[in-house]
Amino acid sequence: MIYQITTFGADFTVDGLVKRFGRGDIFRPEFQRNFVWTVPQASKFVESILLGLPIPSVFLYREESTQKHLIVDGLQRLTTLHSFMTGRFRHNNKVFSLKDVKSRFEGKTIDDLEPEDHRRFEDAVIHAMIIQQTAPNDNNSSVFQIFDRLNSNGTPLQPQEMRAAVYHGEFQKLLGILNENAAWRDFFGAPHRRAKDQELILRFFALLNERKTYEKPMKKFLNDYMRDHRDISASAASSHTGVFSSTIQRVVKSLGVRAFRPKNALNVAVFDAVMVAVAERPHVTTPEISRAYEKLLKDADFIRMTSDSTSDVGNVIGRIDKALEFLDAPA
Repeated sequence: MIYQITTFGADFTVDGLVKRFGRGDIFRPEFQRNFVWTVPQASKFVESILLGLPIPSVFLYREESTQKHLIVDGLQRLTTLHSFMTGRFRHNNKVFSLKDVKSRFEGKTIDDLEPEDHRRFEDAVIHAMIIQQTAPNDNNSSVFQIFDRLNSNGTPLQPQEMRAAVYHGEFQKLLGILNENAAWRDFFGAPHRRAKDQELILRFFALLNERKTYEKPMKKFLNDYMRDHRDISASAASSHTGVFSSTIQRVVKSLGVRAFRPKNALNVAVFDAVMVAVAERPHVTTPEISRAYEKLLKDADFIRMTSDSTSDVGNVIGRIDKALEFLDAPA
């Protein structure tokens, strides 16, 4: 896909940036790390501004629909500015007094600065690069590419982390809530720091509701589902919640918390086939689910479709159909 991207520079005062950040006009993507700078690191950044030294630009992605700005690069810097201006760190509410800086500033909070230093800090100009997608105009998919290239932590972002940023909204909130489901946590284990658990929930819904439209690659299929359901209604969210909660409870009751791990590691293809099939057969009993599962793991076709080329259309659809066939089979 070829994108048309508009990029332009904008200069903000520290005071203006902090106000926008505080009210959410410039906002933190849900995937982004929490504040990880030490007090000396944050203090050095503030000191650089107080000394009039140049600091790096921040990168912001403008959402066409809201005109808000998503932080692509610069979260630690913007959080530091906000924390110093408000007097306390956002993550722990501790007083932000400068540490390991020049004696003139050592131990000072924003209120302790000399009036001229206070004004210099508030009036300091920070350059921002504003990025906006102009084509294609049906979505803002370019932000996936931009995050991957500009994010400053040096660790490649995972697809679900980017989806949480690009398609933030009611559906992302729903995934976060469902990710705390007790049966799901028993099954999956500790919350995944790169959101793999939330991606599995998304995968379940996408294949359950729209597998007839599935085309490779799986990543785009999941992107599209997340985009299309971004602003999910309360009634639809309630329906999703009921289906997921019921299905994972039935699966754990029937197969145990070690389900879908035929070779120790979680097999995502086995997961999506059985979860979707169980969801579509709400009246199938616990013994019937257990019996069908045991037979599936011995079926040559099912093994092939969950082991090789697992994202091929035929294998995705075929393994779900196979799971349904075994659930429907007489005892």
